[in-house]
Amino acid sequence: MHHEEKVFWSNGSLTGEGLWHSGAVDAGAVICHPHPLMGGSMHNNVVETVRDVWSAAGFSTLRFNFRGVGKSTGRYDEGRGEKQDLLSACAYAKSRGVKKLFLIGYSFGAWICCRLLRDNPSVATSVLLVSPPLQYFEFDWDGLENTVELMICGDQDTFCDVETLSKKAESISAKLTILSGADHFYFGHEARLAEDLKRYIHEKKA
Repeated sequence: MHHEEKVFWSNGSLTGEGLWHSGAVDAGAVICHPHPLMGGSMHNNVVETVRDVWSAAGFSTLRFNFRGVGKSTGRYDEGRGEKQDLLSACAYAKSRGVKKLFLIGYSFGAWICCRLLRDNPSVATSVLLVSPPLQYFEFDWDGLENTVELMICGDQDTFCDVETLSKKAESISAKLTILSGADHFYFGHEARLAEDLKRYIHEKKA
């Protein structure tokens, strides 16, 4: 198990809560969780899978709670304030020495990553989206060309139509990996998801 410390930081007038793991290099990942109103938090199987892969590869990791979740103060803000939450989490990771930032969003977290990227395309060095819920949220892909490196989705995902995602990935020049048999929640498919993520890191390091 990779050691994580509970951390807090100021997020405007609010407080952000996260779990921080210090890695051996000056690169790190900030990981965004699924929908707060549907039980999403930093204690999620996909979030923890991403954390495991990045920390095992020597990177720092920060998983955090959006406003109104856990000990992060504030309340759900329909994606507006959550952009600020993510920006403050990235700033915290940078304050801990992260120079090369991987931004990884799962489900609702992927939507927030895209919203922040539109305002602030240079916020991260690399961006990965896991199961962006296209059927649930309005995604605006204009201006995201060459900002997202990889998207991953299961072919049984009812929130993310693979055919639609494939066209979107092509339109912004993102690589797409499809996991056969996996739905939106990846229960029982975490190890396969981890393999895809490891492959991505390996290619980045190569």
